[in-house]
Amino acid sequence: MQRLNSSNPDFASAFDALVNDRREADVDVSSVVAQTINQVRDRGDVTLVELTERFDGFDLNTHGWQIDAGQCKAAFDGLDSELREALELAASRIRDYHLAQLPEDRDYRDKQGVRLGARWSAVDAAGIYVPGGRAAYPSSVLMNAIPAKVAGVERLVMVTPTPQGEINQTVMAAAHLAGVDEIWRVGGAQAIAALAYGTDRIAPVDVITGPGNAWVAEAKRQLYGVVGIDMVAGPSEIIVVADAKNNPDWIAADLLSQAEHDPTSQSILFTDDADFALQVASAVEEQLAELATGGVARSSWADNGAIVVVKTLEDAMPLVNRLAGEHVELAVDDDRAEVLFGMIRHAGSVFLGRMTPEAIGDYVAGPNHVLPTGRRARFASGLSVLDFMKRTSFISLDKAAVEAIGPAAATLADAEGLPAHALSVRKRL
Repeated sequence: MQRLNSSNPDFASAFDALVNDRREADVDVSSVVAQTINQVRDRGDVTLVELTERFDGFDLNTHGWQIDAGQCKAAFDGLDSELREALELAASRIRDYHLAQLPEDRDYRDKQGVRLGARWSAVDAAGIYVPGGRAAYPSSVLMNAIPAKVAGVERLVMVTPTPQGEINQTVMAAAHLAGVDEIWRVGGAQAIAALAYGTDRIAPVDVITGPGNAWVAEAKRQLYGVVGIDMVAGPSEIIVVADAKNNPDWIAADLLSQAEHDPTSQSILFTDDADFALQVASAVEEQLAELATGGVARSSWADNGAIVVVKTLEDAMPLVNRLAGEHVELAVDDDRAEVLFGMIRHAGSVFLGRMTPEAIGDYVAGPNHVLPTGRRARFASGLSVLDFMKRTSFISLDKAAVEAIGPAAATLADAEGLPAHALSVRKRL
């Protein structure tokens, strides 16, 4: 774990290194993914069978390609009541938040009498990737599927690996609750390729969202343009800005909430109190000894964690903006949190005040937890209903309107050396 102090003479270079650190997979997966994509495009289901057998130890033809709606409903009905109610609460809050994101159509006439506007519509089909193994999270099913359904997507397809045939029952329950239409038991880059190009069994989709490993992320990157994607996501990250009024145990737990995701996750604390920094570091060590995920979290904290001591928390805000983190907690008094929040330009999601742990946002707050990582919050936003929609503009002119603005269009067409453009306007004048 790095310890930085803004008063040290080497701070600028040390912080530059922290900002520029790349935590993505250190192996080049692009060529392997490209080969996999080509195999799926050329051989379709045959490739899916072969790769699912190789990587998941599961025979699709023998044991079945799909998980049906009845299995998902049975999984939901079989949940204990506390877990079922928690999923229902999360789904309700996520749905309400995303309903408020639905954009409005526009239709108006300007002063020249030209009718202008835009109409929003959902894509016909969307695919969501749900990892298996370590990252099998029902919350991610809700966060990806519900915005798609709120947007109006008619066909929502989920792909998920089932290693050795194992099905995560809570994931299936979440799929039932979110209204997923199809579930296919395939994973990896091959599943992304199948959603993009389609196979004999799996019809293609228009947009693919959802988290995955380096191979899945690279497949989405390579297939962007064939389909739309949400983002190319990297390892999780959290930045906590905290003063000494906090309970160090709380802040330690907040830092570890992301460290436990993966050894490549990153947790960073900014504080204006060196003694508090030591207290948090000590609390982290105590909690690591108790966590069931302590091995993963310890690797993450040791390799990628950092504590940065600054003169004032206001001084930390330009540094926070440079990191452009996925999650930013402002663990200070509410009025000061508003001031610091006003200074933040780049963050995936911000959590205001001492009583707002990032983990609330992962599950039940309502805003989406699919967020840009790896400094991509400089130019990207979290998943929303707009990722499953597109805007179609429209224009309507009458005789007076074309006489008002047509000559300028023809003049510009002439200037660009496009006489047919100009002619199509002038014939109406």
